[in-house]
Amino acid sequence: MAYAEVVIENKSKYVDNYFTYEIGSLDVKIGSKVKVSFGTKEKFGYVFSIKEETDVPKDKIKAILEVIEEESLNEEIIKTCLWMKQRYAIKYFDAIKCFVPTGKPTKEHKKKEPYKDLESDYIKPEILTNEQNLAITEISSAIENKENEAFLIHGVTASGKTEVYMEVMEKTLEMDRTVIFLVPEISLTPQIINRFIGRFGKDIIAVLHSKLTQRERYDEWERIKNNKAKIVIGARMGVFAPLDNIGLIIMDEEHEATYKSDMTPKYDTVEVAYKRLQYYKGVLVLGSATPSIVSYNRFREGIYNLIELKERYNKTPLPDIEIVDMRQELRKGNVSIFSRKLFNAMEEAIKNKEQVILLQNRRGYSNFVSCRECGYVMKCPECNISLTYHKSVDKMVCHYCGREQKVPNKCPECESKYIKYFGIGTEQVEEQVKEYFPDAKVERLDLDAIKNRRELEAILKRFSQGKTDVLVGTQLVAKGLDFKNVALVGVVSADTTLNIPDYRSSERTFQLITQVAGRAGRGEKQGQVIIQTYEPNNYALIAAKSYDYGSFYQAETYLRNFMEYPPFGHIIGVYFTGESEDIILERVDTFQTYMSKALGKDGEGRILKPKLANNFKGQGSIRYYVLLKCPIENRNKWIFYINDFIKKTIDKKIDCNVNVDINPYSI
Repeated sequence: MAYAEVVIENKSKYVDNYFTYEIGSLDVKIGSKVKVSFGTKEKFGYVFSIKEETDVPKDKIKAILEVIEEESLNEEIIKTCLWMKQRYAIKYFDAIKCFVPTGKPTKEHKKKEPYKDLESDYIKPEILTNEQNLAITEISSAIENKENEAFLIHGVTASGKTEVYMEVMEKTLEMDRTVIFLVPEISLTPQIINRFIGRFGKDIIAVLHSKLTQRERYDEWERIKNNKAKIVIGARMGVFAPLDNIGLIIMDEEHEATYKSDMTPKYDTVEVAYKRLQYYKGVLVLGSATPSIVSYNRFREGIYNLIELKERYNKTPLPDIEIVDMRQELRKGNVSIFSRKLFNAMEEAIKNKEQVILLQNRRGYSNFVSCRECGYVMKCPECNISLTYHKSVDKMVCHYCGREQKVPNKCPECESKYIKYFGIGTEQVEEQVKEYFPDAKVERLDLDAIKNRRELEAILKRFSQGKTDVLVGTQLVAKGLDFKNVALVGVVSADTTLNIPDYRSSERTFQLITQVAGRAGRGEKQGQVIIQTYEPNNYALIAAKSYDYGSFYQAETYLRNFMEYPPFGHIIGVYFTGESEDIILERVDTFQTYMSKALGKDGEGRILKPKLANNFKGQGSIRYYVLLKCPIENRNKWIFYINDFIKKTIDKKIDCNVNVDINPYSI
C-alpha cells in the first residue's frame, strides 16, 4: 500500500502540515495536484512525498479522490518549495502559490496572447565586439558542459549585454533546454519582447508578470507547463515559471531592489533562481552596469565568475557627467529648481531637436505639506507617513495606502493659515519645463501617469518616435530604455535618494545616477549628464561622476563591514501583527527572551529594541517589528529558532501573526 503526504491548499497557519492519504490505483507522483476529503469538505492539495508505510492509524486515512494532471507540478518545484519554507520561514502554501496559476482555464480558441500584435524591428548585428565574443564563449562552455555556474556580467551601459544574453540563450535552446529571462520592471518587457521576437519568433516565447490579467496569466502558465514555450520573459515572478529542464536563467539589471519581494513570501529572486538551477545543472547569468554590493562581493569570494564589458558597442564615449552645487546656485540668486547649467543644456538640446530625460525620484507635486508656523507635517492617519501633494487632483495622497484628502485651510495643530508645500515631485518638474519651454512636447513617466500597460507602452512609443522632446520621470526612466536621440540627462535632485534613512541609500544613488546617465549618448554623439545636489562631495556622487565602481565598492564595503550590514551580516526582520497591542507586545517580549536564551552570547547586542511599524496598512491591526543582526554564517541556525518560536505561537493559538523578512529592502 502506498501513501501520499499532501499539503492542502489553505491559507490557515493551523493546517501548515502534511496530511496522509491512501493512493490506491491512481497515478500519483510527487507534485501531483489532488482532490481529497478534508474535514467535511473536499479540498485540493499537492503531493510532497510518497511512502510505503505510515504511522497514521489505517481507519483515519482517507483515499485520494482525483488527480488534476493539468495543474500538477514537478519534483523540482516541490523541492524548491521545501527549501523556500526553511529559507524564508514561510508556510508550505505560501511557497506553492508562487508556482501555481491564478484564474481558470479557457477554451482553446479563446486563449489570450499578451503582446500578440507586437511586431519586431530587431536586426541581428553582423559583428560583435571582442569582449562580447569572449563572454559568449565562457558562458556557452558552462552551458554545454552542464556546469552549475554563476556569472556576473559587469558591463557599462550600451556595452551590448543583451546581445550576449541572446547568443547564450540560443546555445541553450540548441541543447533542447529552456530559458528564463528576468527584468526588474514590467515597463522593460515590451522592448525586450520586441527584440526576442525578432530573434526567436513568437511561438516559443511566453510572458509572466503581474500586469497581465488573470486570464492571460493562466493561459501563459499553461503554455509553459505544456512545453509550448521554451523562453519565459518576466519580472521577478517569472522565476517560478513551471518549466522543465531549465538550462539558463538570466537576470538583467540584477542590482534592482524589485528582485526582492516585499510581500509574503519575501523571497530573493537570485536565491530562488540559483536553487532551481542546482537541480537541473543550469547556468545563472546576472548582468548590470552597477552590480549590487552583495553580488560583487560574491565574485570576490569566488562564488560568481566575473565578466567585464568595458566598452560601448558603438564605441561612443560614455556621457560626460557634471555635478552642480545647488548651494552655489542659491547664493547667486537662482531659486529655480533648475540650475543655470541644466537650463542652458536643455535649451540647447531642444533647439537641436535632441531629446532630454529628467529624473526626479519622487512622484506628485511636492514631497510633503507643512505648517510654516509650528512645523506640523500633514500625515496619513492610517499609516503615519507624510502625505504627498498632487496638484493634478489638488489633493494630498498617501503613497502607501492610496488614501486621499484635501489640503486643510488651517493647520490641524496650531490652526495657523500658513500651509505650504515643500520638496519637488515629478508633477512640479513637468509643470516647470512646460512653463520655461512652451513649444516643447513634455511627458511624464511615473506610477501616477501610467494606469495600465497600454498607457506605458504609448508613452515609450511616442518618445522612441521622437514625438516627445522632454521625458520627466521617476526611476522608471533610468532602467534599460534604449533611445538613440537622447543627448541630455538631468538629475533634478540627487539628494532625494541620498538622504533616505536606509543603509543602502548611497548604493541606490550611485546605481540610479549611473543607470540614468547611460540613457544618454546611445547614438553617435556623446551624451551629457548634469547632476544637481546640495552634497557635491558625497563619495557616491564623486564615484558616479567618473564611473568608478571600484572606488565606490571600496568605500561602501568599508562602512558595511564595520556595521555588519549585508553582505557581511544578515538583517532579519521579525514582524508581529494583530488586533490587540497587549497580545503583540507580550509576543515581542517572549520572543526576545526566547532568542536571548537560544543564542546565548552569540545574540548579545544583536537583538534590537522592538519598534512600531508606522507605515503598516492593515485594517484594524497594528504591527511591531524586531530587527536581528545575524552573523553571516549563522543564518540557518537563527532561522531555525525563529521557526520554532512561530510554531509555538501557532500551537498555543495566540492571536498574533509572526512573519519574517531576511535582509529587507525597506523597514
